[in-house]
Amino acid sequence: MSRIDVLRDDVSLDEPTLVEGLPGVGLVGKLATDHLTEEFGMVHYANVHCEGLPPVATYEGGEHDLTTPVRLYADSDRDLLALRSDVPVAPSAALEFAECLSAWATNMDVTPIYLSGIGREREEGSTPALYGVGTGGASDDLDAVGIDPPEESGLVSGPTGALLSHAVQNDRTATCLIVEASQRFPDPQAAAHLLEDGVGVLLDAEIPVAELTERAEEIRQAKRRFAQQMQQVDESSSQARPLGMYQ
Repeated sequence: MSRIDVLRDDVSLDEPTLVEGLPGVGLVGKLATDHLTEEFGMVHYANVHCEGLPPVATYEGGEHDLTTPVRLYADSDRDLLALRSDVPVAPSAALEFAECLSAWATNMDVTPIYLSGIGREREEGSTPALYGVGTGGASDDLDAVGIDPPEESGLVSGPTGALLSHAVQNDRTATCLIVEASQRFPDPQAAAHLLEDGVGVLLDAEIPVAELTERAEEIRQAKRRFAQQMQQVDESSSQARPLGMYQ
């Protein structure tokens, strides 16, 4: 049965913002939300039990406790939630997952910021392009903070695409930040840019990203196996991609 199990009744949230970090191109969403929760000291707030998620339990090095692979973290001072996922969501489960999470978010008056990478290689040290799209009035927020729209037409696929589709169909406010990222490898630099010049700007909050950039190679190596698994499932991953000239 689909449900969100809240673990912390002592955490008070008032119309919070949710930053989503499902695995995708360059693992930018996962890297960004993992870093965000650690940097802000966010607490494990809820477990996500949605139909179609793999029936697995995860653990962390140095910890005895098992937990669910998809979790929500909270920061009551900033009215902030972050979705962390240790597994991809299968294409066949994307719609059920989107309906499950979106129903809970609507009930909680949550405003989501979805994160996606668009696969493009770039020169070493160059800054990846960052774009924003949205629905339900989110375009005004993007204009207000100077985040540009994409230069070409495209689509967002995978579970993040399903979440955005649900928002469009139900006229819900939702923002999606799209950053250029490596198609082949984890991309900590793109994740750092996504946080510093995207999420941080929308939240009007400073998000330190030095650890992501300084430890980029270490992080890339640690996440390489996960990225290879994501390439194998392909359409499971959340990603933005151009439609091309002839749509």
